[in-house]
Amino acid sequence: MPRATPTLVELRSAFPEGVASVRQLMAAGVPERTVYHRCLEGGPWQRALPGIVFLFSGTPTRLQYVIAALLLGGPDSVVTGVEACRFHGLRRGPARRTGQPAEEVHLLVPHNRQVRSVGYVHVERTTNLPRPDRRAGLRIAPVARACADGARRLSQHGEITELMSDAVQRRLCTVPQLAHEVATNSRRGTALPNRVLRDVSDGVRSAAESAAKNLWGKAGMPSAWWNAPVHTADGRLVGIADCWVDGVAMVWEIESTEWHLDPAAHDYTVQRAGLFTSVGALYIASKPKMVLTEPREVAALLRAVHAQAAARPRPPLHAVRPS
Repeated sequence: MPRATPTLVELRSAFPEGVASVRQLMAAGVPERTVYHRCLEGGPWQRALPGIVFLFSGTPTRLQYVIAALLLGGPDSVVTGVEACRFHGLRRGPARRTGQPAEEVHLLVPHNRQVRSVGYVHVERTTNLPRPDRRAGLRIAPVARACADGARRLSQHGEITELMSDAVQRRLCTVPQLAHEVATNSRRGTALPNRVLRDVSDGVRSAAESAAKNLWGKAGMPSAWWNAPVHTADGRLVGIADCWVDGVAMVWEIESTEWHLDPAAHDYTVQRAGLFTSVGALYIASKPKMVLTEPREVAALLRAVHAQAAARPRPPLHAVRPS
C-alpha cells in the first residue's frame, strides 16, 4: 500500500523552522513531483537553493536563510564570516543592507566536498575545517576564525577594524588568535586584515582611532602611544589616553567613547578632560567626523598644541606603554 503524503501539520512538526531538503521531504513521504509542483509560482512553497525548499510562501528570516545554506553544504559544513560573527553577538562591522535579507552566508566545507557557491551562499572548501560552536542549534565557526574569514571578504578598512576590535574588546578572542587564523587559512584577501591587526596590536580600538593614527603620522608628529594608562607621580591613575605623547605629556582624545566597553574607562569619559588638565597634561579632543573629513585642520591644531606643550615644563606624569 502506497505511503500517505504527510499532512501540513506533520511537516511543520518534522521541520519546525520551515526549511528542508528535497531528500528530507522525500524521506518523510512527500513525492518528488509534489515537492517541485508546490514550488511553482503561486504555490505554497518556494525554492531556497538547489535541492533546498522553504515550506512557506512568505519572506524567509535570516535564520531560515542560514539553515538552508547549511543543508546545501551538508552535515560537515560550518557557517563562518560576518554571519557567524552575528551569531556570536558581535554587532560592529558591516551594517545589514536594509531590504536585502539574503545577504551572503559564508560556508566552509571539507576540501573533498563538491559543493559550489550559488545564490547568496559563498562556499569555501578547506583542509582546515574548524570544530564548530553551536549557536541557535547551528554549526558556527569559532569567533577568531569567523572574524578572520569575514575580514577577508570585506574591502573597507574601517569595517574590518570595527569587526575585529569588537571581538577583542568583548574578550571573545585575542589579537594573537586573530593573527593565527589570518595566517594559517586562505591567504586571499588578507592584506587589509593584516594591516588592521597591526593597528589593533598597537592598541587602536575603532575605525576612528585607526584614522587618527594615520593622520598623526602624516602630520609629522612625534612618536605617540595609543590607549596608554597615565598615572600621577604617586601612582594614581588619571585615565586611559587615546593618544599620549610622553615627551611633552600631551593627550589627544578621539571622542568615540561608545567603543570603550571597560566600565572604568567609560566612567572617565565625562570627566577625563578635567582630570588630565588638573594634573598638568595638555589635553585636546577631536570628533571622529573631523578626523575623517577635516584632517588638515586637525593636523594644524595638533601641531600648535604640541608646540605649546613642548614650551612648558613637563609635569611629573608617568604613562605605561601598551605592549
